[in-house]
Amino acid sequence: MASTAMIASLGPLSLSTPLVAASGTIGSVVEFAAVTDLSAYGAATAKSVSPVAWPGRAAPRVAPTEAGMLNAIGIQNPGIDAWVADIGPQLSALGVGVIGSAVGYTVDEYVTVAAKLAGCDLVAIEINLSCPNLEGKGMFALDSQATADVVRSVRAAVGLPLGAKLSPNAVDVGEIAAAAAESGADWVTVGNTVWGAAIDIERRQPKISAGIGGYSGAAIKPIAVRCVLEVRQSNPTLPILGLGGVQSGEDAIEFMMAGANAVGIGTAHFGSPKIGRKVLRQMQTWCERHGVSDVQELVGVAR
Repeated sequence: MASTAMIASLGPLSLSTPLVAASGTIGSVVEFAAVTDLSAYGAATAKSVSPVAWPGRAAPRVAPTEAGMLNAIGIQNPGIDAWVADIGPQLSALGVGVIGSAVGYTVDEYVTVAAKLAGCDLVAIEINLSCPNLEGKGMFALDSQATADVVRSVRAAVGLPLGAKLSPNAVDVGEIAAAAAESGADWVTVGNTVWGAAIDIERRQPKISAGIGGYSGAAIKPIAVRCVLEVRQSNPTLPILGLGGVQSGEDAIEFMMAGANAVGIGTAHFGSPKIGRKVLRQMQTWCERHGVSDVQELVGVAR
């Protein structure tokens, strides 16, 4: 049979493949481009950037676990002005559409960052509502009204396709997704790290300085798939970028069957920077073996 069509979209954002390199694991994308083949990805999401430089957490920031890793990086970044000046001019030469990622402590900070990102050569902007390891009073992604406030304000400030990155730690992720969509998000990214902790029993202290951090890797895949299912069931037409623990083409197909229109790869990049090509090839092989003419036929088929 003919090759399976492997294009995808997240609302108005067209993707040449259904894979997206996830934020937080590929730097600004410039660094990632030096070590991998970006043509496997329909887009790549840069590390989140804030209004001013954030130094991040004290070391140790990362700890391996039995089936993944804990991190409490603290979204270290140079600040939006430095990012625009240093990274912005390099984006057009990367050969892949880059999604900028905005983060902040207040609605106004999100708007400030997003507006400046919109002046760069980006294909879209993602609002990072879900990092669980910064100091402050909770997370935007855990509150539907707070989510709506940020998305609505950013939507009014930028014309690029807009995504909202949610958290698997929310009590009702479907409700948060609906709030984001109703406020102007073109898609939701589901999800992010799961809160976790690990103790060094010899030192009698947490393995990361923050104590509690974000857990990612293969072990969180069932949680992430559950979140995609919940969002799809409560939001039948909302475009979804699903991610969490993807290491193979079969993993990616599982996310699509749960309801994801496109699939992100994150932590797996640390062990294999070129994993995107393998995952895409495995997806293509599976689809052809099962007589699937268009990968989008798989979206949401698991009921």
